[in-house]
Amino acid sequence: MALIKSISGIRGTIGGAPGDTLSPLDIIRFTAAYGTWIMDQQKKEITKVVIGRDGRISGSMIQSLVANTLIAMGIHVIDVGLSTTPTVEMAVVLEEADGGIILTASHNPKEWNALKLLNHKGEFISAEDGANLLAIAEKNLYSFAQVDKLGSITPNTDALEKHIAAILNYELVDAASIKKRKFKIVVDAINSTGAFAVPQLLMAIGVKEADIIVLNKEVNGKFAHNPEPLPQHLTELCNEVNKQQADLGIAVDPDVDRLCFVCEDGTLFGEEYTLVAVADYILQKRKGNTVSNMSSTRALKDITLKHGGEYFASAVGEVNVVNKMKAVNAVIGGEGNGGIIIPDLHFGRDALIGIALFLTYLAKTKKSAKQLRNTYPDYFISKNKIELEKGIEVSKVFDGIKKKYHKNPMNMEDGLKIEFENDWVHLRTSNTEPIIRIYAESNFETTADNIAKRIMQDIKEAM
Repeated sequence: MALIKSISGIRGTIGGAPGDTLSPLDIIRFTAAYGTWIMDQQKKEITKVVIGRDGRISGSMIQSLVANTLIAMGIHVIDVGLSTTPTVEMAVVLEEADGGIILTASHNPKEWNALKLLNHKGEFISAEDGANLLAIAEKNLYSFAQVDKLGSITPNTDALEKHIAAILNYELVDAASIKKRKFKIVVDAINSTGAFAVPQLLMAIGVKEADIIVLNKEVNGKFAHNPEPLPQHLTELCNEVNKQQADLGIAVDPDVDRLCFVCEDGTLFGEEYTLVAVADYILQKRKGNTVSNMSSTRALKDITLKHGGEYFASAVGEVNVVNKMKAVNAVIGGEGNGGIIIPDLHFGRDALIGIALFLTYLAKTKKSAKQLRNTYPDYFISKNKIELEKGIEVSKVFDGIKKKYHKNPMNMEDGLKIEFENDWVHLRTSNTEPIIRIYAESNFETTADNIAKRIMQDIKEAM
């Protein structure tokens, strides 16, 4: 069981002792700390916070605890209920709220949940603000409102509708072209809010309801497979695309901020190439720079240079990507896990705008998904992880790896990235799980796998 506090929020497993898991007491404590921090930041007579959740089993319970804790602090809650992460992010701005809390553990299995914390811009709070919030929680530096100054709760039922309207109005989304293509699409909704959000978006941009097939569409949080949209978890989707003779398969994670596609022949487009394809389209319309984290494929750099832009790498984590995007005035950014950030819509990973832009690109080029994928260079990333036992000092493990590969170029901005001529390996502790992630990229799949295996063996020896 685990409780992890990082730039990705307060994340943990349900069930177990307070302080070791995301227990009800911890939910209340960290929510109260957030409420204290947000009121101190805004210093308003009335403070408003948007909350929403994905379809997890524990979501309703946690939502009640969070909402009532905020009410007890005198904060007015705008509750969008079952929703997506990007929808809540946009609702913070649209409702002129002071912050937001999204109740989702993203790609983690069903026993996990989390509090993702937003500022008044609908963006994840910074590492510095997160540290201040944790200090408030550690020292119990919060107090609750008098009975006549309690907050209130207001349901919001049109947040997704407004989100989709903004996507429809985005100038690079062409619903007329999409409608003309008459796409047939299979969606893997992984028993969460993508089950209604993705079809609603597809119908709004011109796909007929009869041409949308939804797998795992019951929103019950009992994920039909591991919810991380990786190749080994998407065999059902690949098979169904073939069976239905569909034009495309779409997979999202439980909170709909990650996105990957399946081509018309049932092969994977590749989650690393979701951002590459959308960037390719954006850069044809707007010259500029791009950003992805240093665990993402070099194909984005290739595409950016081709269109006359400059590519920049950030540390892993949405906050870090956003900060780098702002610093270099990027026209698009994101992460190789299928996360797309369109800055003039909002600074958050958003699968819904990603779907709309990808389908627009397919429609305008008259290419199939497979034909589009074949226009990009083939790089292979081997994605692996090693679980960390309690007491392991990761810094000492990394010191051992650095000593062994001291002759190779290294980057230590975020964990440890080692260059091997045209290949690389990146190892870092996760923001969301007690693991070390090991990503290796090469022109050849076997080479990437072998680099990762060698480094994993080195890590095990060092531990």
